[in-house]
This record gives sequence, C-alpha cells and structure tokens, in this order.
Amino acid sequence: MVMEQYRLGKTGLMASELCFGCLPIQRTDKNEATRILRKACDNGINLFDTARGYTDSEEKVGAALSGVRKDIILASKVTGAVNGRQVTEYIDDSLRTLKTDYIDVMQLHNPKPVMPQKDGDDGMYDAMLKAKEQGKIRWIGISTHSVDMAEEILDSDLYDTLQFPFSYLATPREIAIMKRCAEKDIGFFAMKALAGGVLNNPAAVYWFCRQHKETVRPLLGIQHMHELDDFLSLVKHPPREEEILPVIEKDQKELAGEFCRGCGYCLPCPANIDIPILCRMYQLLRRAPLDVYLDQPWYDKMQQTKNCTGCGKCNERCPYDLNPQHRLPEQYDDFMQMHTAYFADKNK
Repeated sequence: MVMEQYRLGKTGLMASELCFGCLPIQRTDKNEATRILRKACDNGINLFDTARGYTDSEEKVGAALSGVRKDIILASKVTGAVNGRQVTEYIDDSLRTLKTDYIDVMQLHNPKPVMPQKDGDDGMYDAMLKAKEQGKIRWIGISTHSVDMAEEILDSDLYDTLQFPFSYLATPREIAIMKRCAEKDIGFFAMKALAGGVLNNPAAVYWFCRQHKETVRPLLGIQHMHELDDFLSLVKHPPREEEILPVIEKDQKELAGEFCRGCGYCLPCPANIDIPILCRMYQLLRRAPLDVYLDQPWYDKMQQTKNCTGCGKCNERCPYDLNPQHRLPEQYDDFMQMHTAYFADKNK
C-alpha cells in the first residue's frame, strides 16, 4: 500500500503520514509484536518511535525491523538521564538494542532544564551534540508533556524536533505550539493523538491528523493487530468530513479541558494505585462497553483507591495540574454507582 510522506521539518526526513508509537508493544508478546511491526512497515509506515524507558520496546523493534533499517526512520528517547555521561550510555544501549549503527532522531525526554548546562565534564545537550558528531544520531529532538516547557523549547532554537501531546482536544496554547513548530521548521511529533485512549473513533483521529498532514506526524500507539488494521483501512478509504465533524464536535464538548491523558508521570504510587487508568474511569465508562470496565478485575482496581495515603506525590508530578489525589475519590464514587446500577439491572 502506498502511504503519503511529508518532510519532518528541518531534518529533511520524509516520514509517513501515520507513524508508529512503540510504547504499547511492550505489552505484546515478541512474536505478535514482530508481526504487527512488519505489517506496518510493509504497508507504508516508515517512522517508528520508541524509548529506552519502554521496557523491551526497543528490543522488539530491533528484532522486527533491523532487516529493513535502510527503509525506515528510527526515533528513540533518552529517559531519566540527569547528566551527559548517562545520555551517552543510554544512546549506546539503544544502538545495541535496536540493532543499528545510528538513530535518526534521538530525543531528550522531559529534561530539566531545557537549556544546555554543564554537569561536570559534559551536559546532556553536549552529549547529544557529541553523539551527532560521532554519527550515532542524526538529529536532536526533545519530548515533553508540559505546555510551559514546550514554549521554552521553541524559544531556545536548540532542537530539530518536538514531541508533544496533540489531538482534536488540543487547547489554544497547544495549537499555537504546533503552529510555531511549522513556522520554525521544527519537526512535530504528535503524541497522545488518541488522548491517552479517551478518543475511541479511529476515523475521527485520522481525519483530524490529515488536516495538519504537512506539519504533524501523529504517533499512533498500537498494541494489537486490529488497531493497526483500523488505521490502514482509513488510509485506503478516508472518512468524509460530514461524517466526522459531528463526532469531533461531540467529543470536544464532552472532553475538552481537564482530563487525564494517561502519561504516567504520577507513578510510581506508594500505595500501588494504578492512577493513570483510574483517573480516566469517568470517561472510559461512558466511551466503551460497560462490561469491559465493570468486571471484577476493574472493581478490585478501584478498591485500591482506598489505600491512598495522601502523600500528594501524584499531584506534584502531574504535568497537567490535575490533582489526581483529589480526583480519585470522585472516580471511585462514580464507578461504584454505575457498577451497582449495571449489575442490579443485569440480574433482574
């Protein structure tokens, strides 16, 4: 299948209109992950975004795609590094795991500060520059969930690409960031194109991304073959505007504003509460078949919210200032009301 390609900003890389976000394949067994990745490549997806911090994601990408390395664009991320030495170690580890001699776009993930600073011999940005000089990486990118940090990144003029959450629920500030990337010729990766799973209409997501196809490279987090098939079918048979606009308008009315994107920055929780998924329970219960989220495993997960110690760590870490600690009791109460009503009706 032929898939359109567009220039990824100043990198000059020609990336497919849909790109593969490789975080979810860490939850897929290696054989199935290989099948999914190869099918994506065979059908025209040529950009694969992973990270050192996504457990075995890089390993699966390397195993599946090393044989077609010349045909694809690899993007990865340095996550959790605090100095230049760690950045160098992480890049070398990624090269080995991905089974490649170079990474096209290497991104610093959520670094603080954004501007280069010395930390002993070399700073993190200095280490990226050195890796580029050595041919280990081709372009220097950065990723963040923070609007404030994204604006600072654009002011710095240091990075070739920016990875940032962007969907049809984007706020005016988030839309302005996308437009500034276009003006500055910075490649723009749209993470969370599905808003962390809250958006459940692939046709609407695809249609929206197509409206910004020369600027935005959407990273679609794919875990199952049917998810890949859904998007590939949309490339073959694009949805019509009159079908999609009512869906988008309805979602924007219901969801725009404060909702959990599932980024996971609130973790780890000392009480082992699965904060990202439980903080989205209100939306998930209303956007998926009820029996998916009202069964016993989810009931047990919701009970974990009672174990909250009130430490406030999740509130401090949330880049969206959502105060998860305060939201969880509301999510619990809503879940229990729907759970009781659902099973009362079911057992009549």
